[in-house]
Amino acid sequence: QVQLVESGGGLVQAGGSLRLSCAASGRTFSNLNMGWFRQTPGKEREFVAAITWTGISTTYADSVKGRFTISRDNAKNTVYLQMNSLKPEDTAVYYCAVDTGVLTRRATAYKYWGQGTQVTVSS
Repeated sequence: QVQLVESGGGLVQAGGSLRLSCAASGRTFSNLNMGWFRQTPGKEREFVAAITWTGISTTYADSVKGRFTISRDNAKNTVYLQMNSLKPEDTAVYYCAVDTGVLTRRATAYKYWGQGTQVTVSS
């Protein structure tokens, strides 16, 4: 079992920045690949970014590449999502999740999920 708690969401103007955090507990965090997803009402959960347990490999959705950066601190059992140059279309509930297999963009492969944090970008 892994428990995940996201934080750092909020309201920001277009062009601004936010840093999301996801604190994990309950299992050896340093062995787990982690991902960030987002969801808006009426739409499927969308992949945003993922990182391997070593932190060496990352992958991003095309829509956020060059603006968002995923990172992790295994000593703090925390994964981060730095979001810069935010756009109104980035507005969503952001979720972190644990991938117990190989690094993937498929939401169905992620076993544990946090409750989400709301990010709202105003124009």
